[in-house]
Amino acid sequence: MAETPEYPTALGASSRETIMLLGHDLAKDVMGEVGFGELAFWLATQRRPAPGETRVFEAVLAALADHGFTPTAIVTRLTYLSAPDSVQGALAAGLLGGGSRFLGVTEDTGRFLHDVLTSVDGDLPADDAGWDALALRTVQVEREAKRFVPGLGHHVHKDGDPRTPRLMQIATEEGLFGPHLSLFAAIGRVHPEVLGKTLPLNGAGVCGAALADLGLPLQLLRGFALLARTAGLIGQLAEELRTPVGNEIFLSVDLNNRSVAPDPYTPEDRHG
Repeated sequence: MAETPEYPTALGASSRETIMLLGHDLAKDVMGEVGFGELAFWLATQRRPAPGETRVFEAVLAALADHGFTPTAIVTRLTYLSAPDSVQGALAAGLLGGGSRFLGVTEDTGRFLHDVLTSVDGDLPADDAGWDALALRTVQVEREAKRFVPGLGHHVHKDGDPRTPRLMQIATEEGLFGPHLSLFAAIGRVHPEVLGKTLPLNGAGVCGAALADLGLPLQLLRGFALLARTAGLIGQLAEELRTPVGNEIFLSVDLNNRSVAPDPYTPEDRHG
């Protein structure tokens, strides 16, 4: 007779009497005792974060929760307009828009900084001058390769993203301003020398640097951004219930479209 298979997990496991989570009794030890941000960190790392780590992590979640009428917020409202019976569909639609332009920058920046740091021969810089030199070489390489540096620039906050200095301040206060944030800050200082213009270090980018310094899995950085944005999208739906604008957005496009002649696709368009 074949043995019954086992599927070990340190996460949620239920018996008739109890629910265990991370080695603790969920009802007795977790509910009412552990904040949601702390629990999310704990679930991802399977180690309980120190208070300072929780503060930085929750600051990241707050920074990414909502940023106004972004495409993710608009598509959530419009999906709810189309299918008010499917809250999950509206939320999922918004989350699916977390890509290279919105939210995904968090992961892109964390991975980019990590790749640079792991390519350094010898010790990492010990002072701002050393970080500036590394950052300068990094930006020069990306410019020569005609690639964008993740985390640089913002379509609204042209003169500086207010989330960036605040998160750096919090990380410094908690002793968690590590190499990813150090390199990111240096990129902010030196990139005008290479690009010939000054771009802000955006909030999504600094969040990626902070999460990487916390030692969180790089493959999950976008997941944490989506976790934060889920709360924001629930807020968008709650506001849509009270003061709906989805129908106005839909009608603004539907009543103002105009018919034009076809613009045939050609093979040359593939290279445009």
